[in-house]
Amino acid sequence: MAISLDKLMGFHHKAMQVRTDRMEIIAGNLANANTPGYKARDLDFQKVMKSAQFAREHNLTRTNERHLKGSMQGTGDIQYRVPNQPDTGDGNTVDVQMERNAFLDNGLRYEAGMEFLNGKIKGMKKALSGGQA
Repeated sequence: MAISLDKLMGFHHKAMQVRTDRMEIIAGNLANANTPGYKARDLDFQKVMKSAQFAREHNLTRTNERHLKGSMQGTGDIQYRVPNQPDTGDGNTVDVQMERNAFLDNGLRYEAGMEFLNGKIKGMKKALSGGQA
């Protein structure tokens, strides 16, 4: 019986990719906190994961099990953040404190996801070695 790594870790692997992408977007926001006219951006994690789950459930990622999965890198899921603070006159919408909090929250969730995946891998290694890990 073949072990499907995609079935074992596919959803969580996608979550880690989305968290990495979100971390880069938030870091870009922080880096441009003083750039006039810069608009803060973010990624809607729930929306991206629902779309990935839908694609997986409806087998939209492959036409045949022997085909390689393709991936598209696009900015369709990146949105401009609605500012919580009044405009300072330069058109920049980055709220540094909110970005820092989002960065920390996303980082903690990333670490939790890594721990979860590590547990899955350890469990698989234990199963493959006959219980001796």
